[in-house]
Amino acid sequence: MANQKLEYAASAAISITLANLASDTNLLAGRESSEVSNTSDKYSDFLIAGKITTGTSPTTGRNIEVWAAGLAEDSTYPDVLDGTDSDETISGPGTKGATLKLVASIATVNTSDKTYWFGPVSLAALFGGVVPKKWVIFVVHNTGVNLNSTGSNHAIWYTPVYSTLT
Repeated sequence: MANQKLEYAASAAISITLANLASDTNLLAGRESSEVSNTSDKYSDFLIAGKITTGTSPTTGRNIEVWAAGLAEDSTYPDVLDGTDSDETISGPGTKGATLKLVASIATVNTSDKTYWFGPVSLAALFGGVVPKKWVIFVVHNTGVNLNSTGSNHAIWYTPVYSTLT
């Protein structure tokens, strides 16, 4: 009798430019990643993890939020999202809460250039057990200052997960 086992493909970086990302008091203006497509590999899950570094003199008690969004239908993302690494402003908190899935909410302190790690988080779990065929990450923060200006101080990765029979 065959045994089903989880396997992990190689992790990959998500294309998202977080260096100097401006703070937004309303947590609506942030940065969207390039889309990740699951149309050919058809992985059963993706583990999302990463690191984000604050800038100089951030405000204590603020947040960095990492969200995921999937296609609303075959080729349309919700609201202003479009599948490209770009600045975006979600149209309102109701829209954000109804169309995006929270990957991580990271409370910050007033330490300059502090790196905050998150994950790994199951993407399938965020979407009720099923991975969208294409998806993006959206990052927003209200730390009161721009994020750290060095690109390599920020990264978000995904690790594909699939099953095999042995």
